[in-house]
Amino acid sequence: MTLKFYMVPGSCSTGIHILLEELELPFEVTVLNMPAGDHRRPGYLAINPKGTIPTLVLNGGEALTEFQAIAYWLARTYPRKRLLPDDTLLAAQAMALMDYVVGTVHGQGYTRIFTTDRYLPTGLSATEQATWQAAIQAQGRERVTEAFAVIEGLLPDAGYAVGGAFSIADAALFYVEFWADKTGLALPPRCAAHYQLVRARPVVQQVLREEGYR
Repeated sequence: MTLKFYMVPGSCSTGIHILLEELELPFEVTVLNMPAGDHRRPGYLAINPKGTIPTLVLNGGEALTEFQAIAYWLARTYPRKRLLPDDTLLAAQAMALMDYVVGTVHGQGYTRIFTTDRYLPTGLSATEQATWQAAIQAQGRERVTEAFAVIEGLLPDAGYAVGGAFSIADAALFYVEFWADKTGLALPPRCAAHYQLVRARPVVQQVLREEGYR
């Protein structure tokens, strides 16, 4: 059997797409149209009841959800590329950075920018709704900026995020750096250098082309 990967181009699933290609694994892709509600259809909910992306269905039929869980499984199941450092301290630091990216930069910041409506109170007039949307998006950009400032202090002067080699933490950090680029949010110097370093990897360029970005 082949791994089955459920994704949305340009989303957090891009980071998992990069890891799959880095490992040179065979996998089938199903692209979900979230605005059309693909993630809420019974067929997908039978695989992932949360209705989230990404989802990776393993050869045995088990479905893995959540970025961190999928990335960890890939790194540990296919250790030849050392996507998680062998040193336990470095591995823990990579996990911590990945969790901060997914939970804070994405979960607390970019959700307010990309999915503003979920934060709106009910019963607003059109004028009130526009005011609230602007304030929520501004709050999201503020949280993203603050989080990148924290990450800036964690990154080395040059190179990859942890331990000097590309890891699952870099794949996670890249997708939110990519979002910063696409939304016009300036990255601090080390984050900007990290973004360009990862983006220059041939596999990353391949993934971006496959997902429709040039």
